[in-house]
Formats: sequence, structure tokens, C-alpha cells
Amino acid sequence: MKTAPALTALWTAGICVLAILHFVHLSADFPNYSPWMDWAKYTDEGWYANAAIQHYLVGHWHVPGDLNTAVAVPVWPMIVWMLFHFTGVHIQAVRAIVALLFCCNLGLSYLFIRKSQPRWVALFACSLMATSSFVWCFSRLAILEPLLVFLTLSSLILGRQIGETRSTAQRYAAAMLLGLLLCLMVLTKTTAVFLFPAIGYSTWHPLRRQLKSMLSVGVVAGSIAATLWCIYFFAFVHPHYLVDYKYFFQMNVYAKPEHWQGWLRVVSNAAHAVFWIGRLIVWPALALAATSVLITRQTWENPAFVSSLLAILGYLLFVTDINNIQPRYYAVIAVFLFFVVSIALVDLLRANRKLGLAVMIVCVAAMAKGMWIIGGYVLYPEYTFVNAAKGITAYVDKHPNGNRLLVSVSGNDISLITGLPSLCDDFGTMPLRQKLALYRPSWYAAWDDLDPVLLADLRAQYSVEAVAAFNAFDDDDRDTLVLYKLIPASPGTSYFKNDIYHQMP
Repeated sequence: MKTAPALTALWTAGICVLAILHFVHLSADFPNYSPWMDWAKYTDEGWYANAAIQHYLVGHWHVPGDLNTAVAVPVWPMIVWMLFHFTGVHIQAVRAIVALLFCCNLGLSYLFIRKSQPRWVALFACSLMATSSFVWCFSRLAILEPLLVFLTLSSLILGRQIGETRSTAQRYAAAMLLGLLLCLMVLTKTTAVFLFPAIGYSTWHPLRRQLKSMLSVGVVAGSIAATLWCIYFFAFVHPHYLVDYKYFFQMNVYAKPEHWQGWLRVVSNAAHAVFWIGRLIVWPALALAATSVLITRQTWENPAFVSSLLAILGYLLFVTDINNIQPRYYAVIAVFLFFVVSIALVDLLRANRKLGLAVMIVCVAAMAKGMWIIGGYVLYPEYTFVNAAKGITAYVDKHPNGNRLLVSVSGNDISLITGLPSLCDDFGTMPLRQKLALYRPSWYAAWDDLDPVLLADLRAQYSVEAVAAFNAFDDDDRDTLVLYKLIPASPGTSYFKNDIYHQMP
């Protein structure tokens, strides 16, 4: 199946238009009432850019006792820090980088598939990616997944290229570069290790008949990755920030089942959550996976297909192991699911044209549905969270109360939007009471109601007065951001005042 040059150009232009839509309404909310409830839209953009935010606002990136994620995952904060030198603290600037990463990921996806498939298959995979409303939503948040996908695709392409390089010197140079990419992946998001088998297979496949070359490439790439990571950890983290590093992993520990029946439920839930990507594309993916075993077994000879499956299974293993099923994790899985669909579909068309066309029609229907949903998001953006952050900052500036510092679980996101200095109340290496005593904030923001434990911590040192409330987002339990004024309590006194609670215009 070939495509005419004019059709190819038109198809490519359509994908480019869909990619450009990622740059529209950059400060808009994560779409309200979407099927994906993920805490990332409340917190993660600020958490992972916090080091850059703090460095710009107060002159140093590390805040003792607070949540310092950059210690464990420094690559994204470093990029944001460089960006802020030109733009200042600005959520639109950070999201623009993420949108640019999406465009790069489309290009890398094309190169990855085109290496072994006709042009139309690579364009089909990019179309699935560009028309996915699920991917559209999460590829516009300034979270770690888009950068992780970029580094993973780069590593997959480079790994395949290493095996096709005849020059020994060039092969070793490429292996060293691959080691650097592997290290950057881990320092971008530690869960990247679950994608290593996919990269390993992509590198191994073209070298599978050259045992000596295969081993030497593996040793060089692995040694470079391990050496660079060890230099970072032992020269930078261990002497100065080991407490923050350990806390980063402790805060991500969730309760795990004690019996195999519980683990079976976790595996089932993790697998079922793949449908977040879209039923109209997941069902064809399952059907194509089955036909690749029963009808088109040559599909398994394609290294891009197997690498994509390994990436999917690896990340599903991570989701299962952590026992914390969040939609944003599946933004990584979605990309490789689209690859699996595209590669298996072309082989099915060759083996059984009617069945292949039927699956293709379902995929095209999924694209049409995705474009319709994306169109709605583009035409009707909402700014509830941005307006709430601006409202809080405006109130703080109009009603001076000592320290301008805000404490909130979403405080880093508010800082990213308005530049208001903040600390995280729920996470950090220092207990909240100690953090309050050290930094003496004058404002606190909570979603809906104050947690009794947090309230007790606040009342130990302050009287707490609710002064404003702002509607934001769509979660029934967390849809109102309430601002509290913290008034230092006299020795021996502590009380909660709630008689001034009004809705800000």
C-alpha cells in the first residue's frame, strides 16, 4: 500500500496542524470533567519545576525541609531553570517546552517506525498519537512523562543505529552516547529503568549474530550510564542531599497486597486502566496482538514491534509494583501502544485484507472521535485554576500580613502561575510544625476543608482565619481552593476562626 506524494504531503500537514494545537491556550486548565482524574493537574507541574522556581524567586534551588524533587530527578528542573533565565517564572513558557517535546516525539516516532515500515505506517502511528485526546491532555501538562518519552525514543533509535554501524569507532561513540541517554532517562524519571529492556532489545536485535560486538556495546553503554549516575549520586547527592533523596522514594511508597489474590487484583486493575487511552484503540490493539500470534507471526520479527511491547509490559510492571494506578503513567504506554497497532495492522492487511480494513476503520473512527474531543477542548478552554491562583496572589498582595509566603499542597503550582513564594504542606523532610516555625508563613491554602491533622499543626502556632475561596477544577472533593490568613498566636493560645468566609469575585 503506497501513498501518493500529494496525499503524503496533505497527511503530514494535517498531523502538523494537530501538533500546533498543543500550543493553543497553554495556561488553560487540564480539561474539566474529562475521564482522567489525576492529581498531576493539581501538584506535579509545580513540584517538578520547584527547584527552578525557588532559584528564580529566592536565589537558591534547595529549600531545607521542603519537597525537593530535583535531588532525585534533576534533568527537567535544569531545563526549566535555563528557560526561566529568558522568560521568568511562567507556566505558559514551561508548557510551551512540553508542547515542543510533543512535536519532537512525533518526529522521533516517525523515524522509529519508518526504519522498518512503509511511510504510510509511520504516518498512521503519528496520526494515532496526534489525534489521541488522552495524549493531548497529558502532553500539555509540564510533567515528566513527555521528556521521558523523548529520551526513550531517542535511545531506541540510537540503539538500533548502533547495530547497523560498521565502523568500530563510530559504534563505540554511539554506545557512549546511548549510555548518556540512559543516565538522563533515570535522572528524568526513575521509573525509566522499566523501559531499559525495550532499549536493550532494540540494540541487541541487529547485533544478535555478532556476540562480541553485542557484548562490547552493552558493556560500554552500561558502564557510561552507571559511571555518570554514580558521579552524580556520590559527588553531589550523597554528601549534601541524601535525606531529600531518600524521602523522594519514601513518599512514593504505597500499601501493597499481602496475598496473591490481592496482587491479582492489582494486575487486573493495572491492565484494565489501559482503556483510559481509549476503548476504540485498545480493543483493536488487543485484536491485533492476538492476530500477530495466530495469523501474522512475522510481526514478531520486527524489532520495533517487540521493543514497543516490551516498553508497554515494562511500564505496566512499574504501575503494578507501585500499586498506584494514575492516568499520567499511561501517557508513556499510549505511545508504544500506537506503534504496536500500526505495525501489526500492516502485516494483517497483507495476510487478510478484509479483516485488516475492518480494524483500520475502527482506528480511523478512534482518530475522528479524538479530533472531535480535542476540538472541544481547544474551542472551550477553562481557566479556573489559573484564576484561583491569581485571585489568591491578588488577595495576598492587597492584604499584607507579614511574610508573603504561602503554604499549600498546590503551592508550587500557584508559584509557577503567579510567582507567589510557597512551601508544600503535605510533603517534605521536615514536619509541618517545624517548617512553620522555621519559615513563618502568613498564608495557607487548602482544597475545600482543612485536614484535622494539618489544622492541629497550624493551631499550635497560629490563629487561622478563612478569608477567601475560589472555585477550581471539577473534583467533588477538591473543587474549591480556600485561602486562610495565618495570625501568629499569643503564647498559650490557639484557635480557629471561620466567620469571614466569602467568595471572591
